[in-house]
Amino acid sequence: MTTQRNTRQKQAIRSAFDKTDRPLSPEEILQSARGDVKGLSLATVYRNLSALLEEDWLQAVEIPGIPTRYERAGKEHHHHFHCNTCGKVYEVAGCAMQVKPRLPRGFRITGHEFTLFGVCPDCQ
Repeated sequence: MTTQRNTRQKQAIRSAFDKTDRPLSPEEILQSARGDVKGLSLATVYRNLSALLEEDWLQAVEIPGIPTRYERAGKEHHHHFHCNTCGKVYEVAGCAMQVKPRLPRGFRITGHEFTLFGVCPDCQ
């Protein structure tokens, strides 16, 4: 088993998620973490994102048409809202999806994704 180092850079990246509590892009992480670690680079953010994914501390949020965002792993099932104006992604608590699709014979659902698109309060 590989021992993971907890560097100042990694701690600043973790802190970025604690401050915002929403899915972040690598650029948003860099902007937030630079407040704690001057001179932090995007390459260092990507390197630490990879390590935090491996440690299961983070998980990727894939929304079609936009770059990958990342959020803390282990959260309750939830969905996402993408602001079409500023590009930020927010969490939507819970799941209002009560749809029971008619699947072909032999198919079984193991999960689903649901993303809302619109304009956040800051952009209105």
